[in-house]
Amino acid sequence: MEVHHHAHTARKKWTHYFWEFLMLFLAVFCGFLAEYQLEHKIEKDREKRYISTFIEDLKTDTANIHRVLLFRKQKKERMDSLMLILSTGQAKGRENELYFFGRTLIRTARFISNDRTITQLKNSGSLRLIRNEQAADSMMTYQQLVETINMNQEDDRIERRAADPYLLQIFNPYVFDKMVNLIGVDRPTDNPPLRSYDPSIHQDLAFYIHQLKGSNFILQSRLAQLNEKAINLIKFLKKEYRIKD
Repeated sequence: MEVHHHAHTARKKWTHYFWEFLMLFLAVFCGFLAEYQLEHKIEKDREKRYISTFIEDLKTDTANIHRVLLFRKQKKERMDSLMLILSTGQAKGRENELYFFGRTLIRTARFISNDRTITQLKNSGSLRLIRNEQAADSMMTYQQLVETINMNQEDDRIERRAADPYLLQIFNPYVFDKMVNLIGVDRPTDNPPLRSYDPSIHQDLAFYIHQLKGSNFILQSRLAQLNEKAINLIKFLKKEYRIKD
């Protein structure tokens, strides 16, 4: 009968298992670090892309602000002229001017901020990507001023509409209709008569002109402030994120 002898293998030392565990741990840990670094780089790249598009939004805003400020400056001059004529009671003989200033009183140029990037950041929950605290705070402060200006523009719209009944009493709508074209408002070709020369009605209109002058002043002031914020923010973000033109 054959006798089978089982080979005895030497037991591994505890140090062997320790090194196996250590190598496995290091492999997993290094994989984790590599994944973390990759994710960190991806988020950093996304942050920089968001900042770059936000800078482009700010550039669009400054161009729009410049356009609206020019309109607001011109509107102030026209409201001053209209108020002067009404206050002196010299409407007769100056109907041409009154029609022009009266029709332009209710026109507007609205500032609309380019909120493309801010909207994306909010809707996607990506505001956390903006890790530079000063940058994030500056962006939010800018947006808050934009929202304030939007409320001021709504106040201006309400005040313009409130003046409509008094404009209707003073001016002939058929004359107004001939003055409007695709480009803007033309002066009448002659000196068309007003519907009313009543000083009391003229004074009522003057009150709404006064209100609109106040709204116009607020919008001019805050738009100039927003423009300065945009310019400074562009410079700051370019420097912080090393973005070149």
